[in-house]
Amino acid sequence: MSSSNRRVFMMSLVASGGVIATGAARAAAVVSESDAQAVALGYKVNTREVDQKKYPKHDVSQHCGDCQLYQGKRDDPKATGPCPIFGEKLVHQTGWCSAWVKMA
Repeated sequence: MSSSNRRVFMMSLVASGGVIATGAARAAAVVSESDAQAVALGYKVNTREVDQKKYPKHDVSQHCGDCQLYQGKRDDPKATGPCPIFGEKLVHQTGWCSAWVKMA
């Protein structure tokens, strides 16, 4: 392998590793209660902190872990998982937002 080909190969390898690492970091982002979409949907990390006056249909027994939209592990209260409402970000299993739908 020539020096030039080896250099191109190594640069490609480093660049592809950076793309993979960036994608993994982005996928692991957790929704913040201050994110614009989270504010609009009344998202709270802990369902017990939801404003009952603003969301009268909310019940403290409702949480992301028992929502149809939640795509994470359901039996770990400390877990986070993806929710299509928030794109690539993760939500806390103990969280809640106004898009909550009872799991069938």
